[in-house]
Amino acid sequence: MTRYAPFEDEDMDQAPRVLLVDDDEVNLLLTSIALRERGFSITECSSGEDALRQISEWLPDVIVLDAVMPGLDGFETCRELRHLPGYESIPVLMLTGLDDEASIARAYEVGATDFFVKCNQWSLLAGRLKYLLRASRTRHELERSKAKLARAQDLARMGSLDWRKDSHYGLSFSVEGLRVFGVGPNERLTLKRIIRMMPSEDQAGFRRILRDVVNHSTVLCCDVQINLSDGRPRVLHIEAEPEFNEQANLIGYTGIVQDVTDRRMAEDKIKHLANFDTLTGLPNRRQLFWRSERAIEHAKRLNHGVALIQIGLDRFKVINENLGHQAGDELLIEVARRLRSCVKHSEQVLEGGLDLHTHRSHRTLEAVGRLGADEFVVLLPEFQSPDEPMEVAKRALESLRAPMMASGQECFITASAGVACFPDHGTTVADLLRSADVAMDMAKLQGRNSSMLFDPQLASKGRVRLDLDTALHKAMERQELVLYYQPKIDVRTSQMVGAEALMRWKRDGKLIPPCDFIPLAETTGLINEMSLWATRQAATQVKTWRDQHGLDITVAVNMPSRLFERTDLVDVIAAILKDVGVEPRCIELEITETGLMKDLQGVVPSLHKLNALGTEISIDDFGTGYSSLAYLTSLPISELKIDRSFVRDLGSTPQSSAVVSAIIALARALGLRVIAEGVEQVSQMEVLYTLGCQICQGFLFARPMPAHEINEWVRDQHLRPPMPRMDTDLAELPSPPLSPAPSTQAS
Repeated sequence: MTRYAPFEDEDMDQAPRVLLVDDDEVNLLLTSIALRERGFSITECSSGEDALRQISEWLPDVIVLDAVMPGLDGFETCRELRHLPGYESIPVLMLTGLDDEASIARAYEVGATDFFVKCNQWSLLAGRLKYLLRASRTRHELERSKAKLARAQDLARMGSLDWRKDSHYGLSFSVEGLRVFGVGPNERLTLKRIIRMMPSEDQAGFRRILRDVVNHSTVLCCDVQINLSDGRPRVLHIEAEPEFNEQANLIGYTGIVQDVTDRRMAEDKIKHLANFDTLTGLPNRRQLFWRSERAIEHAKRLNHGVALIQIGLDRFKVINENLGHQAGDELLIEVARRLRSCVKHSEQVLEGGLDLHTHRSHRTLEAVGRLGADEFVVLLPEFQSPDEPMEVAKRALESLRAPMMASGQECFITASAGVACFPDHGTTVADLLRSADVAMDMAKLQGRNSSMLFDPQLASKGRVRLDLDTALHKAMERQELVLYYQPKIDVRTSQMVGAEALMRWKRDGKLIPPCDFIPLAETTGLINEMSLWATRQAATQVKTWRDQHGLDITVAVNMPSRLFERTDLVDVIAAILKDVGVEPRCIELEITETGLMKDLQGVVPSLHKLNALGTEISIDDFGTGYSSLAYLTSLPISELKIDRSFVRDLGSTPQSSAVVSAIIALARALGLRVIAEGVEQVSQMEVLYTLGCQICQGFLFARPMPAHEINEWVRDQHLRPPMPRMDTDLAELPSPPLSPAPSTQAS
């Protein structure tokens, strides 16, 4: 049996109560079952007289009323109940097989709220009821307070549409549907009028879509841009399904129209942030890879060269340490501006925006991108002279030599560049980047502030990496790998509700951060073994905390995407947890969105098995690897972690708050926990809490620390100055805790 998601609405404490009135026992039964499956509470009546007796002692939330019944029909029943106290504005949906204009007019004349033609599209009916309930509550709220009008106008707007192929009346909308178009309830909205509301360049395309849909009797599903009568641009989502008669002939379409302007703007913003660096506005690593791959495709077909120029700032860390991160950010922005002036740089090329068959369209791929931290990449999608890439590199370095201002202080920055060309220095993006990186490192070793073309002899650097790789393999044997734990804090209570396990490498008495060895581990494949080791260590630590210190928390462990290539992954993790003696709920597995989208089809089966085992799944760095939001509905995930790049500017830029708000709203709509990482300022925490995120992680609360320091941290919590704590009355957005709060008896 097909299962449907129950009806959920934050404004209702219980399932909506529906009075369903129909003299047809079969239709009454089918409709009742369909609506119950969708989360509605149904009371059935078989006649208008029975319905009036029922509502004299009981007030439903909405009434679904059959129009044609013996005795007191639906129209007269609706007219009678509108005269009853308390029923003046209750939503009444007239449900009938009649689709003539007279019936529709009569339904509204007697006071029906909406009119719905009988069909087997139960989802449309449930959607209509949901909208009617929401509209009814909004109307009452507006009556209580005019001050809430602005907020009410921001609510999602949706209405129904109906088109009859052989009807003179043709296209019709519900009152709610007319409102979406900015049209009054007494106005006529024709197809011609709708098309005239669209931009002129979109009109022909929309007509073509309609012709194709009707000619092939397919589902209509599209977004259109219109301009309301007051000039406001809006984006509307139109979705309609065909209806057929007994002879399988198309008779019309029934569907919905919804204003999705705000949602589209948020999605576009998230998509932009997923492809472009938030600080500099340059294409990020993901976008650079995509552009470079397209450039190589063209180069193979047109027989020309492609160049990647990797540029790394010299001694940038010194500036950050002495002048602060704000000054460092200012310098990075200025560096990006200067580098961008050295090439043509197209900012608007995204997936789907490039015609691969256009002869020279690949030239628009040229760009400067930020690879990460203080490293940038220049992509030259075509060059004719072998000297051209080196000339661009020298021009880029020269542009950086002029003094820059940061935090009111004059600074001088130099950079080193490495150049790699397709096909001589690599045939893939990864190969070219590796070659460019080797050349850049050699330029730094030879004194910095210079550029160097890759030479195979430079590959001797690979021997250094081989030595590091060997040392990393031995690190596990020598027990040099350790786990640090960073607490997750519920800002409502200032209590630790979980922790994230972070891997560190103690080599020669020095602590090596993960950014220095994790990429190498991923390249060599050692990351799989290291991740399983981390899972066992984290599980063991959870058991120690529980048995010896009274801490009952969940620990999150990062999982690389390539680990899911193992067919026995679920069995291995289950065996680890059983061997250690902890429940699967004690370990949460984190996978980055970027890693997830690399092989979504390969990862999904394992995620479902792990979830069935009892282990929760978290999507880390959410928003940085955008591909499609649709995957969220098909994965057994429990938590979204907002990437620190979105948290950094909270409280200082309204755009950051808008994006974070969209992510939180998305998580809440899907019933997922949401946690923010990288929280370093009280202002960031306050904005996050106001937006609906109560679980935070970052230096504001605690840095990653060894397990024994976690014990001391919890034990001495009452001795330290109080942590930032939010007033529980500030928001009415409760979020389930990651785990029970730690015991106060921890030692």
